[in-house]
Amino acid sequence: MQAQPFEAAIFDLDGVIVDTAKFHYQAWRRLAGELGFAFSEEQNEQLKGVSRMESLELLLRAGGITDLMPEQKETLASRKNEWYKGLLETLTPYDVLPGVCSFLGLLHSRGVRTAIASASKNAPLILEKVRIRPLFDVVVDGNSIVRAKPDPEVFLEAARQLGASPDGCYVFEDAAAGVEGAIRAGMRVIGIGDGQMLARAHLTVNSLEQLEPVFLLSHIGVNGHIGREEYTDEQ
Repeated sequence: MQAQPFEAAIFDLDGVIVDTAKFHYQAWRRLAGELGFAFSEEQNEQLKGVSRMESLELLLRAGGITDLMPEQKETLASRKNEWYKGLLETLTPYDVLPGVCSFLGLLHSRGVRTAIASASKNAPLILEKVRIRPLFDVVVDGNSIVRAKPDPEVFLEAARQLGASPDGCYVFEDAAAGVEGAIRAGMRVIGIGDGQMLARAHLTVNSLEQLEPVFLLSHIGVNGHIGREEYTDEQ
């Protein structure tokens, strides 16, 4: 099968680079409690990779709340975000997920450019707290896009800023909405997490630790090309 250039690696932030999903859940659960209903971890899975206001809509729907005015929704979303940002203050470099830094180092050593593509408007704060902003050539987040995942905008903008073609990009995602958005962008997708939840990904692994260094050594030649064949543990 003809190889395609592996020009860039584009990463979601929450759940792929840093585990802030637990903070999102704590803040949404607190908001649901104030509104008078319980919000489970299973329900929280629906919010992964989705914008703040869309997440709020899903939460309100779960609680059967349908009569709020737009300004009330803005107030609730802002309250949740303040709680979330307070939790982010506890982040340190030790919260970077296993395998991330070594995998990024290997990518850069092979000339592969890297980007963050996240719906989070708090991405700059998170990267600052865990001190890994210099490891990414580009950061595209909720402050610079209009349409949230599964719309492909964030991925296409990351590719544009990197100067890479969509079919030369690999996306690393832990949310179904993100996987779908990357596919719509014409990119190849590595799902990080539950294989059933991320069934549309071209490959699913538990963490970036599983990919390095075997992924690079098995698939990237000296000319920087990578095959389209699916990676398995046996390869």
